[in-house]
Amino acid sequence: MGDMRDANGLGAVPEVVESPALRTQSAGRLARWMLRHQVQPVKPEAGEGHTERHAWWKVMCLTGVDYFSSLAYVPAIAALAAGAVSPLATLLIVALTLLGMLPMYRRVAKESPHGAGSVAMLEDLLPFWWGKLFVLVLLGFVATSWIITITLSTADASVHVVENPFFPQALHGHEVALTVALLLVLGGVFLLGFSEAVSVAIPLVAIFLALNAVVIAVGLAHVITTPGAFSAWTDALVEGGAGFGDLMTPALLAFPLLVLGLSGFETGVSMMPLVAADGAGDEERLRSRIRNTHRLLTTAALIMSVYLLASSFVTTVLIPEDEFRPGGAANGRALAWLAHEHVGEAFGTVYDISTILILWFAGASAMAGLINIVPRYLPDYGMAPEWGRAVRPVVLVYTVLCILITIAFDADVDAQAGAYATGILAMMVSGAFAVTVSVARSGRRMVAAGFALLTLVLLYALVYNIVDKPDGITISGFFIAGIIAVSLISRVSRTTELRADRIVFDEAARRFIADTLAHDNAINIIANRRQAGDEAEYRDKEREQRGTNPVPGPADVLFLEIDVVDPSDFSEVLAVHGREVDGYRILRAEAPAAPNAIAAILLALRDTTGVKPHCYFAWAEGSPLLHMFRYFLLGRGDTAPVTREIIRKHEPDPTRRPGIHVGG
Repeated sequence: MGDMRDANGLGAVPEVVESPALRTQSAGRLARWMLRHQVQPVKPEAGEGHTERHAWWKVMCLTGVDYFSSLAYVPAIAALAAGAVSPLATLLIVALTLLGMLPMYRRVAKESPHGAGSVAMLEDLLPFWWGKLFVLVLLGFVATSWIITITLSTADASVHVVENPFFPQALHGHEVALTVALLLVLGGVFLLGFSEAVSVAIPLVAIFLALNAVVIAVGLAHVITTPGAFSAWTDALVEGGAGFGDLMTPALLAFPLLVLGLSGFETGVSMMPLVAADGAGDEERLRSRIRNTHRLLTTAALIMSVYLLASSFVTTVLIPEDEFRPGGAANGRALAWLAHEHVGEAFGTVYDISTILILWFAGASAMAGLINIVPRYLPDYGMAPEWGRAVRPVVLVYTVLCILITIAFDADVDAQAGAYATGILAMMVSGAFAVTVSVARSGRRMVAAGFALLTLVLLYALVYNIVDKPDGITISGFFIAGIIAVSLISRVSRTTELRADRIVFDEAARRFIADTLAHDNAINIIANRRQAGDEAEYRDKEREQRGTNPVPGPADVLFLEIDVVDPSDFSEVLAVHGREVDGYRILRAEAPAAPNAIAAILLALRDTTGVKPHCYFAWAEGSPLLHMFRYFLLGRGDTAPVTREIIRKHEPDPTRRPGIHVGG
């Protein structure tokens, strides 16, 4: 193509070159629709492209379908576990919410503002492959928590359907089919998009909270007007002794069960990319999004605290103790019992319908969390296919998985409770630990001590749950093992991808390329693994390659060096820098794997200059099998044949492939 330099001598190669990977774009309308919305990796630009943003209070409603829906069952759990001291146990949860969980997740929102939650804060604690394995374990608990949230809450909605006397009796015995149908509808909502999910969540939350306010208000009126109701409760409090320890013991025993009602905080921070923000620049909008997320978390915590305390009080005072036990009419549905008994059957049925809908859609909050977190990591690690970033295919995968789990557990709420609790509490413990480490590194020792105490409290709840329901950790283990196995298989299958999001050439690198084109309208590159990096190394390397490889005698040569910085990473921006050592010109870059980076640079040079580059290597010594493992684990091996295979895979036309020459 002749001398392609502009007036500055840098016109041969642009500064930024998009990845030359051949991305096959399907012409099918369905395929384009399925892949339209993408979740971005964990980077400053993450989360800005796959959906429109909404006012913080609207996003709060989407997170609230999970958080607020726990009013349907938490008061009954508290009364069954703690009896008359249920309000005291609930008061402990409210204190934990306002003094522990809220400050903790406000910190998570500030430290991880792109929707990756506490997982992103913990990602860098361990280096290389250990760090990736650590994240995969955390994602296993995340998947356990949110997938079981979807299946359990939907199954609970089915239970409320069959237990309402006004629904057809024919539904009894068909809970699995009903739950599967509800899961399909939920998946269909998310196939339409996040905006549709937010639009559904707003009226569901508003109506549910309004109906609960009516039930609680009527309940408080009955406490005041019913002779002996309040005194009977106070008498129950002092039975068996009036000491502080006598009151606190059942409250503390019930505490781990009630912590599960705090699951909405993690979904709240995971949906930060959906929160609208104001500002002229990126930094200003980011600060605005953090402020709005703080409003979301604080408002949700205050609303829930008021409702929890009030509902726990009225249900404990007004509902006979026997009704909370298994088989009782208030078991798992205390406020629904009050709605039927004290407001009327018609209102009670309306309340049941609202409860059914919000429990069903509680899975939407978990689905949104899964969509916003898991695709940010696995495709970026090479541990899921690229379509794993697309929202709609991921929704289909999660929906199918939820259906299989529902069938496996026979839509039994109690059978899934252990896994649900284990996943949620593990997420909370990891979040509290992440915040503790973050605050400790900032030098705020007293605050760090407070978060360390919170970590211990949540760890106590997790251990208590594992001891009480050991099947939960077993199910979580299956999720973790499944994620690790699928991730490793995907990583192996994607090793020959170019693994470069884009290539950036600095001014010196662009000048070197322009100069070598001006010399002989050719690009001849010697691949070198830098040792001393001095004049003698490059002189000897050039002499060796000219002697063993078909480097044209008068050819101008450049050196190409790839420094492998973290072989556990998969793809990133490939920055190519030009360096000169005693007249020898070197192109240097850092990458997770040397062969992939070399192939990406050679293809980028071919595409931007119109000249087919030639790259010269020496044979590597040693076992090919050993080189294969070194390449997979350390990013290096027998570089030449792997580079050639990557190029062959991405360029089907042999005449257009950059030349790979190996001698010695």
